[in-house]
Amino acid sequence: MRRYRKEAVALAAAALILASRAGPVFAADNGAVNASACSVAAGGNASNNTLTCNFGLTAEQLRQVTKAAVEGATSPLMDRIEDIGKRLGVTEGAAKTLLRIVGEQPDVPDERLAEVLTKVANDYRRLQAQLAVLNPDNPTAQVLVEYAKAEIAAGHFDLAHQLLAQATQAQIVAAQEADKLASQAQAARDAQKLGAAASTATEGDLAMTELHYLQAAGLFSQAAELVPPAYPKETAQYLGRRADALYRQGDEGGDNADLISAIEVRKRVATFEARERVPLDWAKTQTNLGIALAKLGEREGGTTRLEDAVSAFRAALEEMTRERAPFDWAWTQDNLGIALARLGEREGGTTRLEDAVSAFRAALEEMTRERAPFDWAQTQNNLGNALNVLGERESGTARLEEAVSAFRAALEERTRERAPLYWAATQNNLGNALAALGERERGTTRLVEAVSAFREALEEMPRERMPLEWAGMQNNLGLALEALGERESGTARFEEAVSAFRAAQQKWTRERVPLYWSIAQANLGNALAALGGRESGTTRLVEAVSAFRAAMEEGTRKRVPLEWATAQNNLGNALARLGERESGTVRLEEAISAYRAALEERTRERVPLNWATTQNNLGGALKMLGERESGTVRLEEAVSAYRAALEERTHERVPLDWAYSTHNLANTLAILAVRSEDTARLQEAITCMGAAVEVYRQSHESYWLPIGERRVAEMTAQLTALKKQ
Repeated sequence: MRRYRKEAVALAAAALILASRAGPVFAADNGAVNASACSVAAGGNASNNTLTCNFGLTAEQLRQVTKAAVEGATSPLMDRIEDIGKRLGVTEGAAKTLLRIVGEQPDVPDERLAEVLTKVANDYRRLQAQLAVLNPDNPTAQVLVEYAKAEIAAGHFDLAHQLLAQATQAQIVAAQEADKLASQAQAARDAQKLGAAASTATEGDLAMTELHYLQAAGLFSQAAELVPPAYPKETAQYLGRRADALYRQGDEGGDNADLISAIEVRKRVATFEARERVPLDWAKTQTNLGIALAKLGEREGGTTRLEDAVSAFRAALEEMTRERAPFDWAWTQDNLGIALARLGEREGGTTRLEDAVSAFRAALEEMTRERAPFDWAQTQNNLGNALNVLGERESGTARLEEAVSAFRAALEERTRERAPLYWAATQNNLGNALAALGERERGTTRLVEAVSAFREALEEMPRERMPLEWAGMQNNLGLALEALGERESGTARFEEAVSAFRAAQQKWTRERVPLYWSIAQANLGNALAALGGRESGTTRLVEAVSAFRAAMEEGTRKRVPLEWATAQNNLGNALARLGERESGTVRLEEAISAYRAALEERTRERVPLNWATTQNNLGGALKMLGERESGTVRLEEAVSAYRAALEERTHERVPLDWAYSTHNLANTLAILAVRSEDTARLQEAITCMGAAVEVYRQSHESYWLPIGERRVAEMTAQLTALKKQ
């Protein structure tokens, strides 16, 4: 049974080169659809990554301090604020305000307070750097800005907002007065507008510090509108900062509309940057455009956005060469790899995935562990995701083992203490690779490791702040639990898997991310079908059929053809199981139709092993139907389907799968032989079953070995009886 796997799109996909480098990961498809996912894209420059500590306090004590800061109350620990301020490099008053800002965030767990406080403090210091060079020409504005600087230093942000707004207004008023002057006043007017723009943009930086991305985007837009026409570079700069704010809102908040807005703003920025005049600026804008396109394409169906992202990255690399800008070249290679890997997940074959692996390995030539350890780790993570998807499409386990090695290398730098969210994303991806390995190996060791990896990742992934990534991890946990349940007795693991998929759908809603919702819906169908296989009755199987059909309403053939084909295959499996338990042939006929629909997209050329799996499943449904009907037409069709499956399920390539299909072929040949009293066919059936038994014996397949041996004995007895007639 092949399932969907969509990687948890966790975190920071792609470095915004012009602003802070931060972004998400791309993830892997295990055969079911997996969060993926989700791969995180390229993240930030190592110089912007911050090591955090608890400032000499326990997490609980730090929570008490932030609570006291919010409530304006006293606390025995408040005397530590001066020390916290020194450690953060800010005044005591500013430290109180930063503690209040962190304390007002409802979804920050105690163990992440220090990390978030450090991040806000970093933003605060960047704000101070902007203020240090802010020197408006207007005397009134100059005084107001100085007051604002003092208030910000003291931690009085609300008053600083007012003062900066007043400074802006003072300069706007001055600019309006200057407009009345003759042409000789043009320079003064422009200076006032540029000053007003700078003040407004600084207020935008203040909003970014407070994590108010949409407010910041609006302020940066106002700043761009204030810039005189003679200053296109400044206009482009403010628009770029607006795009950064919109991207962060769309990325972290899961808002596709904001990603679309970020894309449109990036395109507008490109109109201010002539490729011939400022080639590197143009290239950086192309890279940032590609990042937003890739993130949106990851959430939408089809491949158009992802194709556009690849084109943008390749265009950027024409100017941003390795010789001219080696580190930016490496970042763009990394982002190109992410987009190619996403495309490879949605297309058949391995070409795109091989290209993605090449792009990541090229990036690592410049982005070394010694030079940029955190960035190196992020690219190792992305390389692991591409190798994981490749491994799922190829036989053997070599690629999957390489993926596990890449993820474990990444975790040497992406530690839980240093970067908990990035650590969680890589733990999620490691879980995907371990689960894929576990499905190809005997026993449950790898699958148990995968379940542990997903559960640990969920301990650090905030559900409300990063809902899509959290849902992706729940989805992946469900897949690992389902695979584990297939190897254990009972239904407990399957019940846990159902709960995980339903949890994923709480955030992967149909309205918000219909494609992701369809992934979880299809995976829910698989878990329900597995439960139905172990329970009596048909209730769970009927629920599974409904789940698959609902999934295909969003995961359509046009949008995601291979995923649609997987859902059709799994729908066929559920219908075939129902057909076994019900009288008549309606369910079996429906199963056959579902398998044949799947084969329209699951072609031998495109996905040979998946094609063979569906041919094998089709053979099973035809065999059951043939046993209920008179004549041999359906049984002959079943034989043809099994023989087709064995053209790709070869003994050398996938020995156990070859044995399973050969076993099925032998049973069908035996039924045909008895009906037609054909000893030659029965002898062929005995030979086939004997060959399957030999593989079971060599593979230590304890379940099917005795069944195969018993069938050889039964067929031999039937052959003896036929020869006596």
